[in-house]
Amino acid sequence: METEREEKIKILYVDDEENNLQAFKATFRRDYKIFLAISAQEARELLKEQEVDLIITDQRMPEETGVEFLESIIPIYPKPIRLLLTGYTDIQAVIDAINKGQVYHYLTKPWEEDYLRTVIKNAFEIFTLRRENEKLTDALIKANEQLEFLLRQNLLS
Repeated sequence: METEREEKIKILYVDDEENNLQAFKATFRRDYKIFLAISAQEARELLKEQEVDLIITDQRMPEETGVEFLESIIPIYPKPIRLLLTGYTDIQAVIDAINKGQVYHYLTKPWEEDYLRTVIKNAFEIFTLRRENEKLTDALIKANEQLEFLLRQNLLS
């Protein structure tokens, strides 16, 4: 049972509307570990203390847009997969999301539960593949260093 909890996908959902936060949590709390933030600043504070796999953010928020928030956290938290959610169709927001916020997927409100579950599942697969790729790359670098060391030893003897 303990490993089951550890394996839950950790999602940070950022939205300036309390009702949306509560609806998201009520819908997905059984399947995922949900963290909520009512502002980009609150999300930043939460990220300092909690590692997350996915970040879903609303585009239109008072202090800064979802794209601005995502763009600002990339240097510090590059690993989480980013999704943008909005109630408005704004082609410039879509372009900015992809180019500046490195957004994996753009969703419209109101979200449809089954579709959002599928997007989360696919996003987490990418997150997992990236993590595995990182581990394999590290192992390859270490093996390379060991081979170079052995080669140098053989050349010196």
